[in-house]
Amino acid sequence: MLTPQGEFELQRVPHNPQLQAWDAADLYLLKHIDESRLLSRQCRIMLVNDSFAALSVALADYSPTMVNDSFLAEQALSKNLIFNGYAPDLVDFNTGIDLPRHEFDLILIKIPKSIALLEHQLYSLRSSIGFETRVIAAGMTRSIHSSTLELFETILGPTTTSLAWKKARLIHVMRDQSLNQGQSPFPDCFVVEAGREFTICNHANLFSRKGLDNGSRLLIENIPISEHYQKIVDLGCGNGILGLIAASLNPQAGLLFTDESYSAIASAQLNFKAAYTGNREADFRVTDCLQGVDENSIDLVLNNPPFHQQHSLGDTIAWQMFVEARRVLKTGGELWLVGNRHLAYHAKLKKIFGNCTQVAGNRKFVVLKALKR
Repeated sequence: MLTPQGEFELQRVPHNPQLQAWDAADLYLLKHIDESRLLSRQCRIMLVNDSFAALSVALADYSPTMVNDSFLAEQALSKNLIFNGYAPDLVDFNTGIDLPRHEFDLILIKIPKSIALLEHQLYSLRSSIGFETRVIAAGMTRSIHSSTLELFETILGPTTTSLAWKKARLIHVMRDQSLNQGQSPFPDCFVVEAGREFTICNHANLFSRKGLDNGSRLLIENIPISEHYQKIVDLGCGNGILGLIAASLNPQAGLLFTDESYSAIASAQLNFKAAYTGNREADFRVTDCLQGVDENSIDLVLNNPPFHQQHSLGDTIAWQMFVEARRVLKTGGELWLVGNRHLAYHAKLKKIFGNCTQVAGNRKFVVLKALKR
């Protein structure tokens, strides 16, 4: 990555040599702050949604704070700092659940895929913006809509947009200190009926926040029950709905919830505590798929795998989930998952497990089962 700040070697996490770890919006931001002479040794910088640490590495000499909900982004930060000769702890990492309360001189925001996440972040950022703070957002033009600009103007103040450069655009925000009404509406909640009533609360960055998605609904209708399940994993748990209902159906089983999103794990913890009010225990782990889980230790893995990372579509993460599920399952252990029919997960499961059975299906989704032999 060639920038006014230097030349840097960057990789995505998980590694994908077909995709680069930065985009034109990163380059536009770095070019603009250099040309506008916004950097100084004393400059306090916050970087929001810097997915693969392109901005953080380029500005590492200023010891910025990087805000991101993703464990993978945190891993990318450490890895790419080391690649480029920096100490892995030179940049302060913040999950965004509790933002720093002091003011910053420069806040650079990459526009996230989720408009709900952006709304929550803008409300949270109010306390970090002083009279002299420069706030600049950036994204590819396809990610910036009139609703995006309205959010900035409603929550923070007037905005102006730059000319497009390599299909990227900047948003310059003037903080209106009189705009202090309202607050983040997240987490928000809905109710699911599944043998009993579950109240499901979701932080802003979660998939299907407004209600139960159809894929999860189909898997929930078919969650297996067995007295032999001693340890169940909700892999890529999101708000934890699969694990919550599996716990209800299998009262003897211990539960482990894993996700790479800090806000997902926070949501799952909140929902599990509400559902079982202290009379049931579970483990919660922010990690990359099943990293850190012992081999041959799990009886059942439940999974509704994602088919995208940020704006990039693909099956890299799903493939990793299936491989790691087989690793952690005991002999005779089972992976149950739901997916869109067109994704052909059955073919992948047969390659990894040597078997795959369709348990249920409708026009759009299938529930598949693979057994570790």
